[in-house]
Amino acid sequence: MRILYLVGFYLIGILGFSSFVTNRYKAVAFKPYTQVIPGTNLSFDLVPIPEGSFLMGGGGAEDELPAHQVELSPFWMGTHEITWDIFELFLDKNFEEAITEKPLPVEVDGLSRPSIPYLDMTFGMGKEGKPAIGMTQYGAIQFCKWLYLKTGVFYRLPTEAEWEYAAKAGTKDTYFFGEDASLLGDYAWYTGNSGGSTHPIGLKKPNPWGLYDILGNVMEWTSDQYQEDAYQGRERLSMKDPHVPVTSLYPGAIRGGHYKSESEDLRMTKRFKSKAEWKRIDPQIPKSQWWFPEAPFLGLRVVRPFNPPSEEEIMAYYNRAPIVDY
Repeated sequence: MRILYLVGFYLIGILGFSSFVTNRYKAVAFKPYTQVIPGTNLSFDLVPIPEGSFLMGGGGAEDELPAHQVELSPFWMGTHEITWDIFELFLDKNFEEAITEKPLPVEVDGLSRPSIPYLDMTFGMGKEGKPAIGMTQYGAIQFCKWLYLKTGVFYRLPTEAEWEYAAKAGTKDTYFFGEDASLLGDYAWYTGNSGGSTHPIGLKKPNPWGLYDILGNVMEWTSDQYQEDAYQGRERLSMKDPHVPVTSLYPGAIRGGHYKSESEDLRMTKRFKSKAEWKRIDPQIPKSQWWFPEAPFLGLRVVRPFNPPSEEEIMAYYNRAPIVDY
């Protein structure tokens, strides 16, 4: 009888644990959601990007070759580029304190923040509803850290592979809407319709997975180092979640084209790289680790992996020391 009792107790425990795991999984159901910034009335939306495989690269430039098969784990991606109203909370602690309903937690209060720009980082284009621009890759990652400390959710920049996979949304043409570049105006702000300025997010049609302005408006940071020959040899490998770690300040990998881009530069396979020249007018020595005073076309969009890394891995991602720029 005692043995039967113990076996029964054991089975109940296993079933209970199984139920706990199932309920916990349901608690983070893989569906669209809105991330509220605690203590404010600000938020941003994310959509699920399903796991799957796609053909990466294969466009018209040498650094897009060879085309190769890549497998991606599931993640969420922001439906829009991060706007100034949210980015400025991170930029200016006094502003964040002024509009936040409760005192800032110690971790947020002690966060290293960008230097206040010495010039107008909107470059006269305005802020209302528009994407934040001009931040360095380090600055974009530190914004993600601020988000993590505010929300408890791990956000980061997409890898190049994740960005291209999400932009293509299961399509195989030059653009996610087909081959006809004359249709770009329905989906993107670029040289043909932008008037030389950024525009409020979400005014154009989204791609099939619900991502707005994934092409045009502003270019978007990835978490990768740009390497011209990054794809070489990949066609012979089974690539799962590829990532090129950052080991030097320049160049960083950027995607998406911007409001002054030609249609050719809005191809989904097109790769861009950051340049030291974007800090040419920065008078500081060393130069700012936070801002590119000549990059009014560069912003960010965040992702959240469905399977988050460990706390140690999260902090290693956020706490990588900035590389001094002279």
